[in-house]
Amino acid sequence: MAMAGLYRRILPSPPAIDFASPEGKQLFIEAIQGGTMEGFFKLISYFQTQSEPAYCGLATLAMVLNALSIDPGRKWKGPWRWFDESMLDCCEPLEKVKAEGISFGKVVCLAHCSGAKVEAFRTNQSNIDDFRKHTGSGHFSPIGGYHAGRDMVLVLDVARFKYPPHWVPLTLLWEAMDTIDDSSGFRRGFMLISRLHRSPALLYTLSCKHESWIKIAEYLVEDVPKLLSCKDVKDVKDVLAIVFNSLPSKFLEFIKWVAEVRRREDAGQTLSPEEKERLGVKEEILKQVQEIRLHKHVTDFLLTGKSREKESPCLRKESCLTDIADSLCCQGAVFLEGNSNGFCCQKTCVKSNGDVQVDVLVPSSLEMHPATNDVLTVLLLALPPQTWFGIKHEKLLQDISSLVSIDSLPTLLQEEIMHLRGQLYILKRCKDEETEEDFGAPLI
Repeated sequence: MAMAGLYRRILPSPPAIDFASPEGKQLFIEAIQGGTMEGFFKLISYFQTQSEPAYCGLATLAMVLNALSIDPGRKWKGPWRWFDESMLDCCEPLEKVKAEGISFGKVVCLAHCSGAKVEAFRTNQSNIDDFRKHTGSGHFSPIGGYHAGRDMVLVLDVARFKYPPHWVPLTLLWEAMDTIDDSSGFRRGFMLISRLHRSPALLYTLSCKHESWIKIAEYLVEDVPKLLSCKDVKDVKDVLAIVFNSLPSKFLEFIKWVAEVRRREDAGQTLSPEEKERLGVKEEILKQVQEIRLHKHVTDFLLTGKSREKESPCLRKESCLTDIADSLCCQGAVFLEGNSNGFCCQKTCVKSNGDVQVDVLVPSSLEMHPATNDVLTVLLLALPPQTWFGIKHEKLLQDISSLVSIDSLPTLLQEEIMHLRGQLYILKRCKDEETEEDFGAPLI
């Protein structure tokens, strides 16, 4: 049946005040003079309209991430790296968001996975005075500014096909947030999103695009500690056998090499200064991984028969550069338009079925591809410290704790590990809908 079209809606005024009206302009001038509009100019520079009726969460997040100048680490269109709603799919399938919208907790998950720092507050975890304080502090959020004298906030609504930007009383906005979201059963809230002081992952990242990520996250965070506590492990090889030989299938689709792809230009194949710098950092971090004692233990384990006794299917599959390029993760680079078939496996070149050829930017020290022992070493370092507390033999516990400690690691590698650990933690929170209420807590 044909549906009647709708052209915008009338802004309910009062209580709302149109931003472009004489009164709205006056409020804007006064708020600037009062110093409570610091976030406005960055946000307005990246203001966008949501592309789907249920994409308000995705559009708001894309707008904020771009305003914060966070590099998505993958291409949007052509050579440009840019956050778009279509790229924010690592915590919820886009088709599901398109049909049902997205919950508060999943937007927090998306922000974390996109490389931002997030502080989230449901209304039952804070109060209106907290909201008022944060609104006027200049943090980036969907709120464009605050008028202290009138106690009103400027809403930069991404549903611009409905309403223009408008001022609303802060108390009214709080009342609207202080309600139950039917989809999650929890109260709504607000979040403060800011730029991290460090870069997102350069070597590896966790991907929750594949359906098996839930089982893998659960295995690493819940099952491994239980297995270690109930098994009589006597040495480091026993510990590695317990962790690796029971890995769920599709594990290599969970932890991914952050592959960077660039088009081979006609003018030449010289890397840009930015690409050279990033590759240099990658090489340095990988070298640091390979120099630690844990890496030698993992390598020896993989080379001995102990790992073959009950080897996980995921460790039998050899990683090829083409596999890596063919399954680029949510924080890796998009391969052209997303189609990557028919490769020639060369050192840095991947050729598609057409006449288009691209370069996969791989550090020279990798030779053909990042090795399995590198991946597994990084994974062990990223597991929460309490993973190993169930080991009964005190001497072995001390040895393992020393091997997986990141306290003495170089700063670059520490940051890489902490990013992965934070990702694993947020994915674990994202696993079950009942954990939605826990998103206000800070990451470990």
